[in-house]
Amino acid sequence: MPSGTVLSIQNVACETLGILKDMLESDGFKISNIHAWSDTIPNDPSRYSAIIILGGPMSVHDGYNWLVKEQALIRGAIKEDIPVLGICLGSQLVAQALGGRVYKGSKKEIGWFNDVSLTEAGLRDIFAGLTAKKIKVFQWHGDTYSLPKGAELLASSELYPQAFRIGSAVGLQFHLEVTKDLIKEWTRQYSDEMVSERIKPEDIKLDDKQLDELAATCRTVYSNFIRSCGPHT
Repeated sequence: MPSGTVLSIQNVACETLGILKDMLESDGFKISNIHAWSDTIPNDPSRYSAIIILGGPMSVHDGYNWLVKEQALIRGAIKEDIPVLGICLGSQLVAQALGGRVYKGSKKEIGWFNDVSLTEAGLRDIFAGLTAKKIKVFQWHGDTYSLPKGAELLASSELYPQAFRIGSAVGLQFHLEVTKDLIKEWTRQYSDEMVSERIKPEDIKLDDKQLDELAATCRTVYSNFIRSCGPHT
């Protein structure tokens, strides 16, 4: 298993690595975690074995300077073949950075969805090892994107592209990393959005079996992603 440092970029305090943190640490990786809104966004991706860009409630079009810098980092990482994993907002930043178009979706996806279909390309790539062609995932997004030129679709739902690869970067629109505590925190932090969408906290189930299945999917995706990481320090 390669070792080194993985850069984790948080775009909001309540959206963390979740169970990915334990997976990375158990494999011997050091984690350099930065808060995008207050820390300096690195401009040298070669210092890292991989880069993970996490979610957030903002749009890529909201004018935050750090989101522009994250997109520059993504382009630099792909140029140097450094693995990048973009989750939710992170996937939108990958799409935008490489020429895709991010825009408001026709419907917000918040909560559990079991209609994410894996493509044949996806089953050979980041989802290799999964036997089901459809997976249940946890979602919390309003924006979506068109794929950049040259990107390969890895998963989709009835409404949106859900996962793609372009070069060394993978974008996941959904959240595999969530824990019960993270979901509880999001329902507190994003309560106004839930009210506007007419979603009650009890509508978002916290079933242990469902979370265990999600964690198993996350482990498979993590293993496929981390296999491509080199020994940068």
